[in-house]
Amino acid sequence: MSANSAEPRVLPLPLLDHHSAGRSAVTCEYRCGNACAHDAPNESDNSYFGDLVRGVVNRRGALRAGAVLSVAAGATATAVGTAAASPGRGNGHGNDSGAAAVGTDFDPVPPNTQDRVVIPDGYEQQVVIRWGDPVLHSAPEFDFWNQTPEAQQTQFGYNNDFAGLIPLDRAGIHNLLVVNHEYTTETHMFADYDPDNPTEQQVRTAWAAHGMSVLLVRRDPARGGLSPLPSWYSRRITLRTEFELRGPAAGSELLKTSEDPSGTRVLGTQNNCAGGVTPWGTVLSGEENFHQYFAHADQVSDPETRERMRRYGLGTGSSTRKWERFEKRWDASREPNESNRFGWVVEVDPHDPNSTPVKHTALGRFKHEGATIRTADDGRVVAYMGDDERFDYIYKFVSSGRMKNGRSAHARRHNMSLLDHGTLYVARFSGDSPASEIDGSGELPSDGEFDGSGEWLPLATGDTSHVPGFTAEEVYVFTRLAADKVGATKMDRPEDIEPNPSNGRVYCALTNNSNRGAAGHAPVDEINPRIGNKHGHVLEIRENHDDPTSTGMSWGLLLVCGDPEDAGTYFGGFDDQVSPISCPDNVAFDRHGNLWVSTDGNELGSHDGLFAVPVTGPERGHVKQFLTVPNGAETCGPIITDDIVTVCVQHPGENGSGPSDPGSHWPDGGDSQPRPSLVAVWRDHGHRVGEIGRR
Repeated sequence: MSANSAEPRVLPLPLLDHHSAGRSAVTCEYRCGNACAHDAPNESDNSYFGDLVRGVVNRRGALRAGAVLSVAAGATATAVGTAAASPGRGNGHGNDSGAAAVGTDFDPVPPNTQDRVVIPDGYEQQVVIRWGDPVLHSAPEFDFWNQTPEAQQTQFGYNNDFAGLIPLDRAGIHNLLVVNHEYTTETHMFADYDPDNPTEQQVRTAWAAHGMSVLLVRRDPARGGLSPLPSWYSRRITLRTEFELRGPAAGSELLKTSEDPSGTRVLGTQNNCAGGVTPWGTVLSGEENFHQYFAHADQVSDPETRERMRRYGLGTGSSTRKWERFEKRWDASREPNESNRFGWVVEVDPHDPNSTPVKHTALGRFKHEGATIRTADDGRVVAYMGDDERFDYIYKFVSSGRMKNGRSAHARRHNMSLLDHGTLYVARFSGDSPASEIDGSGELPSDGEFDGSGEWLPLATGDTSHVPGFTAEEVYVFTRLAADKVGATKMDRPEDIEPNPSNGRVYCALTNNSNRGAAGHAPVDEINPRIGNKHGHVLEIRENHDDPTSTGMSWGLLLVCGDPEDAGTYFGGFDDQVSPISCPDNVAFDRHGNLWVSTDGNELGSHDGLFAVPVTGPERGHVKQFLTVPNGAETCGPIITDDIVTVCVQHPGENGSGPSDPGSHWPDGGDSQPRPSLVAVWRDHGHRVGEIGRR
């Protein structure tokens, strides 16, 4: 579909309506098991446009206030090219030349609530693959009203999140595409679903809709877009696929069950969130909110086991999906070790559809958002990881072995073993400003930055624990408790963490934390500087000597997100005409080193989106919105190349009441049911993404 359609590009948002386009209640229930149940989804009191009717003169000055008001005016226009879409000028922090940073030269998409993917002028888009489309050759045509587990295990799964693209040729024409399927929303998947009495067929279909998909795709260099191709690479990984547990905790008594007395084999992967493509051509995927799938943790007799389950969020009573009725492994009182077999980083070799995927125990067990790799000068590899929970931690793993060059099967096998031997660390941060200057408002301290230093605290190396009172196996299986013990810094939901290949710095999305500074919870500190942090922030880490194996670092906040007219926001020192951004989730980089951020749960009254922001030069901090997603949807798993940008559009329509009254009809329109999908966006006429006039 071309971006240059006859319909208006942006619908006006009401200035006085305090409408929240954050997560729906059903998304909270099925995606994370209501981990933030005491929050109020869809009840934001800080609508971006509503705030503009109040005074807009603040620490950034009247010049910038006028620019942001131009954004509001542009929201009622039929084109994106408004005064606010031009680069910042003339305040001493913007780019006086008026030139956008290379890779970010596009007209920003204003905030909007359209039920479609809205993209900049001069770009085109295509739905690459939707829930239910064929992955395997044997897949039948998708039939929403007659789903079966046999069909779903051959079709593209539900709620796609991370996507990785692995070129198979120098031109990047043929690529392997690997996509996570994070979770299922049964009340929206099945027309006749009864949450109190799911059928076995519905349950088994949901098992098949979890996991991952591997496909061969072709990029069209002339017309743009990506097209799936029939291929021997094609693969569906589900909750019935066998995984191998590897690393120092494999075979532990803590991982053994009645079905697997060896403690080395697990059926399936679930709640796979973000991930990363390794330098050796495999894909890492993080198992995140696994806790919600298990029932009856309160009926476990051993008090130590109950406490460990509580720290990982396992609930009391029945689970939301009632899977425990059909397999005992989902009943924590009957199989107390089964939950210990989830919450790992998994690795898949997409080049070999017959290979057994791996769960790496050396990388620790928690609610992994994902894992991404940086290679040190000496060949060791470093994996960066976040635990997506309020007040949990940031981790890294440093291998003891060194990477072999090349993409041969032999090299991949060797390099996949690197993540089984090394040291697991957790981060502790300190600020460099007086505590009295961190007042919880988000206002900068007197030195003009939220910044400081930090250290990586070792937790375990191989069979050696560095945590008093913990064995090495206990460190790996109950990593959260070990990190508690050593005094790691409690963070505001650390999600995707990735090293920037251009400058070597590491960027972490901290999505939000409504309980920061509340009674009975951790107070604000310089690295988490806002009370009731509902918009989140982006952290920039600089390893000492630019060495990722170092145990020391410095850090600064690149973005303190929210309404740019709020004095409690910060955009890397760039003070002109930035796009409003809320709840950063996934991060990615283009070839120029620009940071791209996708959002989840926008609390500013607009739909979630994808944003580009330079991290160096005069445009550092100049946030520009590249796209927005449809009603009820989240923007996930961005891939950024010279030729194409892709995003996973997750849970569209979950703001509605289900199949009888869906909240969206995207992507097929009409009266169709919404379907999570992967979308590709590219410049028209063969131009490069974000580079005006360049092919």
